[in-house]
Amino acid sequence: MKLYLIRHGEALPRSPDSERPLSERGRADVERLAAVLALRGVTAAHVFHSGIARAEQTAVLVAEAVTDDGRCEAQAGLSPNDRVEAVAMESERWSDDMVLVGHLPFMDRLAARLVVGHEDVTLVAFHTSSCLCLERRDDGGWAVVWMLSPELLAD
Repeated sequence: MKLYLIRHGEALPRSPDSERPLSERGRADVERLAAVLALRGVTAAHVFHSGIARAEQTAVLVAEAVTDDGRCEAQAGLSPNDRVEAVAMESERWSDDMVLVGHLPFMDRLAARLVVGHEDVTLVAFHTSSCLCLERRDDGGWAVVWMLSPELLAD
């Protein structure tokens, strides 16, 4: 089973829109990421996001590329400062490939918790529009398989 952790695309500055939707560059970066995921045959049973505008917009673009029905949904517990333990425990029950779209510092902490067992280390550099692919090992732990960032996807 694979778990894809995606940090939302670049957002507009805090003003004038406090919701901070994706910037033009952020949308373009996520579109490139989604296209590469589709090209490489990445599929997921579900795409979950935090419910915050920039994460939802990112999830919509990714879901169109990696799910059969193009659907995504908000999931409690994926906001920037949420505790990672609930998601880490829930991931133990998942059997299908999943995508989580969220924010820093949550994504950093979740990746570290899953791979090394505690969240107080920085495992990878989660730039905006980055995707980290984790795979569940036979022993139930997680391993990093690959990571994509906008720098690798630039035209």
